[in-house]
Formats: sequence, C-alpha cells, structure tokens
Amino acid sequence: MKFYVATDHAGIELKDYTVELLRAKGHEVEDLGPYSKDRVDYPDYAHKVAASVLEDAGSQGVLICGSGIGMSMAANRHEGIRAALCHDAYTASVARGHNDANILCFGERIVGKGVAESIIDAWLEHGFDGGRHCGRVEKIELN
Repeated sequence: MKFYVATDHAGIELKDYTVELLRAKGHEVEDLGPYSKDRVDYPDYAHKVAASVLEDAGSQGVLICGSGIGMSMAANRHEGIRAALCHDAYTASVARGHNDANILCFGERIVGKGVAESIIDAWLEHGFDGGRHCGRVEKIELN
C-alpha cells in the first residue's frame, strides 16, 4: 500500500519513525515533510496529504502534529477524506472498520513510539467492514 505522510514542527520525530516503520513493513511511503523542527503551519501539510490521497486511488495518509487534532480537522475539509484521530489500537481498528477512514492522525505529544506502532498495526490489519456501515459512511459527505 502507498502512504503519504506529513507533520508539522511538533511531530518531526514521530513522523520520521512512522515513515521508517511503514517502509519496514513493506509499504511505499512518500514523506511530504517538513524535514526540520522549524515552525510551520499544520494546515499546509494536512492539505498536501489529503490532496495526494484523493489523487492516488487506494492510497492512505498519516498526519502527525502535537495532538493530531488540528491535522484531522484540516484534512477533513476535503470531500472524500475521512481523517481519524486515533489514540490507541482500538480507535484505529474502528476508524478503518466502521468509518472507512483513509487518513490516520495522531499526536506526538499524546502517543509514544510504542503506542504509535500499535495504532499503525491495527490500521494495517483492518479494512472497511462494509455492510451496515456503508450507508453511514455515505452520510458523512454532505453533497
């Protein structure tokens, strides 16, 4: 699977760890930055990842900032994006299974590397359950 990954200045270390972790698990990863701890605006990177996921059918995204909240809010402004803020493996599983989420968000100030790995593993292990969830996912889009 292909992943587009980005952060702001508050998530650089966890972004770098996530990029390497996904690659080690055999996934193609495009790191959309930033590449230093210089201050940047998280919406710029959320929009880059959301646009990339929308343009590349079947791809997914990972967005990281201090809390994950701002990234998820900005990414969800894009029609067709379902960015899920996850704090543990359970929320990642449900986001994929029930909500067909296509962008995973979490915060470096909230989760450590071990929890991030369990979140990513749960994300990778679960696909969309379909069935009764299809109609609900369709209702997410206002158009």
